[in-house]
Amino acid sequence: MKRLLPLLLVLLLTACGGSRDVELTVFAASSLQEALTKIGENYQAEHPGVTLVFNFDSSGTLKTQIEEGADCDIFVSAGRKQMDELDAAVAPAVNTGAPDGTGEARLDFIESNTRFNLLENNVVLAVPEGNPAGIHSFDGLKTALEFGDILLATGNSDVPVGQYTQEIFAYLGLDEASLNAAGVLTYGSNVKEVATQVSEGTADCGVVYATDAFSAGLTVVDTATAEMCAQVIYPAAALKTSKAPEKAQAFLDYLRTSEAGAVLEAMGFTPLA
Repeated sequence: MKRLLPLLLVLLLTACGGSRDVELTVFAASSLQEALTKIGENYQAEHPGVTLVFNFDSSGTLKTQIEEGADCDIFVSAGRKQMDELDAAVAPAVNTGAPDGTGEARLDFIESNTRFNLLENNVVLAVPEGNPAGIHSFDGLKTALEFGDILLATGNSDVPVGQYTQEIFAYLGLDEASLNAAGVLTYGSNVKEVATQVSEGTADCGVVYATDAFSAGLTVVDTATAEMCAQVIYPAAALKTSKAPEKAQAFLDYLRTSEAGAVLEAMGFTPLA
């Protein structure tokens, strides 16, 4: 029995050590891919017991995946709308029109007390190197679209950057359905796809975030004003379904540090936390 005690002690310590290893799944807007990948590398170097697994896509796609039960600990959206729709503390109840007047239950995925606004981005009009189509402003874009002279890349309607583009169209007095029928619009399922279309020259220009224009090597010719579209705020929060809520909160806290903020700033974001 005495001989077994050291072995049992080793096994117990090994088991306890293994229990500290945690895998966190972070769903984040595709525009954050470079920044969060770098921040994640820094965090894991300081916290070797934590493994971060990132899923980058459009905020609309990520929201749908969360609704459908995908494993996720933290959500970082490129727009408040997608986060709000998952947050019962914010989203209004949806009336189903039932005879008894009851409404559909609110989506309740977000741990509201963990939620905060992480950063701000800008919506810009970007062109490929050399600007062959000669687009220099949103006003110039309007004229070119009305004449059917160019092809503009933008996001789908369920993608935040696509929704911001729709606001810009409304401000400029442009009808998206008419533009689409005229064949002057091309769409991407996330902002990275939009930027790629512009950088590869399959589109003459695109509406993207300033950070994506920078990472794709595009030239920014104009920036949307507050009158043209809503402020681009990225909220972050832990999910109620997280299997490691304390570790999720610890990573959210790290995102608010000066170290993480420096990475975000270096890539063109404005930290808000």
